[in-house]
Amino acid sequence: MRSRFHVATLIFGCAMLLSACSSHFGAGIAELPASQGWTPLPIGSWVLNDGLEARSMVFCPRDTCSRQGFASVVAFTGSEAKRMEEALKADPASLARLFSKPPPDESRSRKKARPKGPAKSTTTVTRFEAEGVAGILVEIRARDASGKSAATAILHGREADALVVALAVAEDPAAARRDAVAAWRSR
Repeated sequence: MRSRFHVATLIFGCAMLLSACSSHFGAGIAELPASQGWTPLPIGSWVLNDGLEARSMVFCPRDTCSRQGFASVVAFTGSEAKRMEEALKADPASLARLFSKPPPDESRSRKKARPKGPAKSTTTVTRFEAEGVAGILVEIRARDASGKSAATAILHGREADALVVALAVAEDPAAARRDAVAAWRSR
């Protein structure tokens, strides 16, 4: 009888811990359900920036999904919304340059030597429309024979004072667009 009490206490404690953590998870994305391997991420404790509201984030890991992916819905307000909207409206060539190079490391005082030879990947940015809002599709492909590629689809539009962004990352452009549209519908 004594060991059952400890087990019951342990189960009760675990249940309380899980219920305490549940408020940190987003609402999920209806068209990307857990039954298909999509896992909501605990966004409540991750995003602490002013002007940024994470509404939902889901991830489909390789071991549970036939196609690995990530999708999210975030909202920007105030100066962050204006800055993000300007970046998303930039011409595709400058967006491609931004996506193809890592951000500068301001903590270092000297510059690193640039890699020699041609770039190892190509980046293309195209615009599209879905669900009545503007979208951007960014494709990055390896130049070698490996066939590696990744795509990011971004849908964005205004809702009241907020800029809402639905973003999806997948291995192929069609999947990225499909997941971004699913995220947009869940906003």
